[in-house]
Amino acid sequence: MFKKIRPFIFKFDPETAHNLAIQALKFNFIPSKKKINFKNIETEIFGQKIPNPIGLAAGFDKDAEVYNSIFKLGFGFVEVGTITPLKQFGNSKPRVFRLEEDNALINRLGFNNSGADLVQSRIRLNPPKGLFGINIGPNKDSKNRIQDYLIGLRKFYDLANYLTINISSPNTENLRSFHNENELNELLDAINKEKELLKTSIPTVLKISPDINDKEIEKISNIILNYNISAIIISNTSDRTRDTLKNINKLEKGGLSGKPIEIKSNLIINKFFKNLKSKVKIIGVGGVDSAESVYEKIINGASLIQLYTGMVYKGPSIANKISEDLNNLFKKQGVTNISEIVGTKK
Repeated sequence: MFKKIRPFIFKFDPETAHNLAIQALKFNFIPSKKKINFKNIETEIFGQKIPNPIGLAAGFDKDAEVYNSIFKLGFGFVEVGTITPLKQFGNSKPRVFRLEEDNALINRLGFNNSGADLVQSRIRLNPPKGLFGINIGPNKDSKNRIQDYLIGLRKFYDLANYLTINISSPNTENLRSFHNENELNELLDAINKEKELLKTSIPTVLKISPDINDKEIEKISNIILNYNISAIIISNTSDRTRDTLKNINKLEKGGLSGKPIEIKSNLIINKFFKNLKSKVKIIGVGGVDSAESVYEKIINGASLIQLYTGMVYKGPSIANKISEDLNNLFKKQGVTNISEIVGTKK
């Protein structure tokens, strides 16, 4: 069905099409998918079992409006956000671009969202029906970005299964400076102290840029181990990796997502996996649109995966489709559980 209506959807600009999808999910215009449970793709994270390792990445349900509808589409977990303390419009439009020949998107949205207070009340009124993450970040004009993360922690620590600290968007100026050793130490130290004050053990997840080098990977790995980070998300969008793209929109400023960053993401996942030695779970993101692409992420070191751009191009049934195909792939390979093959690529 999606293949038939995709040309019509793609007549709208990407942000309008996205808003229409959110409205369709709100009013149940997109039918729920029959729940598919396969034992060998079940997994566990943060002490909770989930039916499959396929998650929807932050960026789709930015304002936490349709997460329970997304669970009904067959996703094993859902992450909303990025949420900032105060409401912000984000960058000026147009700010999302399709690169159809490349199966990619470029966005420079800039953390557009309704702010922590409204989102907090929305989630309280509609408790999540599955493993649920909230992605938090600072306001663009914040005088104290660390304080903004702490506000996000206070607002959401009792509403989610995990909180993602987003230091990796290329669309908020200087946000990626938190990849620097001193700044990352300061941020994670402040977060751990705030968690102690709140008496919360909510898992903290760090979302990392794909545009880092081997020395940075080593330093960040050591810091992650020092601060007992529960998981890392690798990776966010890239503000590089444009050379082989075909679509003219490759010239647009912003973060690139989709197939062109798949290999880059897999290489970084593998490097972090070797550094972290299975002590920290990795959630792999970047170019996921099939069981084969999930399999590659897992053998490179990811225990779970997230996607977003893949759903734009393959439609709302993508999670169920990948789950079925992954189950068949595992059977063919004799894999009885995901944990058997995590990080097995040399």
